[in-house]
Amino acid sequence: EVQLQAFGGGLVQAGGSLRLSCSASGFTLDDYAIGWFRQVPGKEREEISCISWRDGSTYYAPSLKGQFTISSDNAKNTVYLQMNSLKPEDTAVYYCAVGDHYPLRTPTMVEYWGQGTQVTVSS
Repeated sequence: EVQLQAFGGGLVQAGGSLRLSCSASGFTLDDYAIGWFRQVPGKEREEISCISWRDGSTYYAPSLKGQFTISSDNAKNTVYLQMNSLKPEDTAVYYCAVGDHYPLRTPTMVEYWGQGTQVTVSS
């Protein structure tokens, strides 16, 4: 059974940091990209970043590059998203995602979704 489990969300003050993690199980990631999207109520799910499992290439949405950093631990089948200098507008449900396109730019490219983890940034 394919599973993506996301952890690490929570409440943080503006300017703070959080690290999300996403563990994948039930399939081999070699031919996939794994990444993160986020969504606020009433808006479309938005791309954040992704990493190619095969060669470690990374992609960031232009508006978030420099604020977020994606990394992976291939031995643990886990991807991390380090989020720094958080702002109230970063408040959203964050989803990890896997697809065989790189970069994972749109939700339509995603084959598997994690359950989502809430990030709330207070002002």
